[in-house]
Amino acid sequence: MIRRLALAVGLALALPLAANAQDDDLVELSAGMVSGIDQLGLAIALEQGFFEKHGLDVNIANPYATGVDALNALQAGEVDLVQVGVPMIGAVIRGMDLVALGNYSGNAAQLGSDTTMALVAREGSEISGDDLSTLKGKRIAASFGTINHLYILALIEAAGLTVDDVELVNTPPPDMTVALLAGGIDAFVGWDPWPIVAQKDVPGAYQVIRGGNHISYVGFNVGMRDWIAENGETIEKFLAAVSEADQWMRANPADAAQVATRWIPGLDPAVAEEAMEYNVQQADRRLSANNYAALHAAVERLNRLGFIEETFDVNEHIDATHIVKVMAEQPELFSDLPEIPEDARIGEGYAFQP
Repeated sequence: MIRRLALAVGLALALPLAANAQDDDLVELSAGMVSGIDQLGLAIALEQGFFEKHGLDVNIANPYATGVDALNALQAGEVDLVQVGVPMIGAVIRGMDLVALGNYSGNAAQLGSDTTMALVAREGSEISGDDLSTLKGKRIAASFGTINHLYILALIEAAGLTVDDVELVNTPPPDMTVALLAGGIDAFVGWDPWPIVAQKDVPGAYQVIRGGNHISYVGFNVGMRDWIAENGETIEKFLAAVSEADQWMRANPADAAQVATRWIPGLDPAVAEEAMEYNVQQADRRLSANNYAALHAAVERLNRLGFIEETFDVNEHIDATHIVKVMAEQPELFSDLPEIPEDARIGEGYAFQP
């Protein structure tokens, strides 16, 4: 199902009175996102009219449960672009010719970035953030092949444990709170809003750890290589629009949280506001050497721990051309963000070296 501007009367109130382009001139584009707070830039660009301002008519598919679902839709031709992170890795290994174009969440100014991730445990689990070795022997939910899977693998290594020391249970994020409430798991890792939801809905549930720069967040705007090769101008319009949406979100987190309640079913406004406080810390659409390094590190970790059988050259699956052009031509869209260190800046001909 596709969501349009006419979704609800309330959305119309959020739109500018006039767009900068006539409807007949707008380029049509379909996009997909996952049901997470960190994906909201896409929805904000729609509701606030930034897509129209930049010459696009964008349809957004109903949010997917995980990035795997989003990639399935992309491969089926249901959408042109999706927002996805770690699932991209497994898809590339399986032969899907994907290219990342910009971040939807991450950090171009530094390497470590995982503020929107948390580990939540049930009462009586005896898991301690001060001693992560207490994860040993516990049953922990994660969505295999996603960013929360990467996060728990990093926590396990930080604890001096191996994957065999814990029992990982493959679980979609919306089901994690139910599993914790039912006592089927001791803890789960997830992206917002699910860790916050669990603490409010599961008696005694508590946050073991949030963020900590255990991983470098991997969250990209992704498309198929053939489509990208034919749609450079459209991609630049898209990246400019979502970059403007990110800036609006950073400046208006409470209003952005209200947008989240319209796109994530059943999301409590108070939960959305709390989650948005973390999300705006990673709302950085830019690409730098840090983001190449983040993807490389994720590939290497998953391979080293036996979750993927091979690796790939990240240079072949990131195309920074379009976002770098937007950054150069419209620097005002990023003026409130930390400056990218000189040694991490990228330009034409850049190639990541591990």
